[in-house]
Amino acid sequence: MTNLFSVFDPCTGNFSLNWLSTLIFLFIIPYKFWVLPSKGMLILNLIMSPLKKEINMIMPYKGIMLMMLSLFLLILINNIMGLIPYVFTSSSHLIFSLTMALPLWMTLMIYGWVNKYNSMFTHLVPSGTPMTLTPFMVLIETVSNFIRPGSLSVRLTANMIAGHLLMSLLGGSAMSLVMMISTMIIFMILMIFEIAVAMIQAYVFMTLSTLYSSEI
Repeated sequence: MTNLFSVFDPCTGNFSLNWLSTLIFLFIIPYKFWVLPSKGMLILNLIMSPLKKEINMIMPYKGIMLMMLSLFLLILINNIMGLIPYVFTSSSHLIFSLTMALPLWMTLMIYGWVNKYNSMFTHLVPSGTPMTLTPFMVLIETVSNFIRPGSLSVRLTANMIAGHLLMSLLGGSAMSLVMMISTMIIFMILMIFEIAVAMIQAYVFMTLSTLYSSEI
């Protein structure tokens, strides 16, 4: 490894297939998964049921449930697959997260300003704002709206990179048997934290996207 960041390089050759890991899980799912309810489907339903209730509480309009749950599953599966050794972590790249956040944000903004411009103007000035602070609040709210896709993308990318970099640094520091055993214990603890981070980041991305769409 010539560079610490080389593990995140998506192009390792002329015939690199790293980006296929983003959707490769579709090829290993058995056919019965799509036809018959299995234990995997039962676990999936247990995960989806509380998420559906939460989306219904946040979002008063119907029609966005399928999109948000699909977004959650895509990010969750890619985050967890990135924890498997020698598997390309597509969610650690800004282009992956920005591809999801930017079109979603642009769609919501275009729909809101074309069809519900009164509501969009209302959100620029929170209730109870003094008249003297109104121009500043409009400027602040406008800037906060523009940085939303960037904040969503950077949050997901930075959290996935941080754990992988830490494990890469620790992996090259085992020089003795005692050091190796202690490093393995730290690795096991870090892996538990990384699994939790993978789940939390998918949940945060989905929840914030639903909150942004509920403001229209």
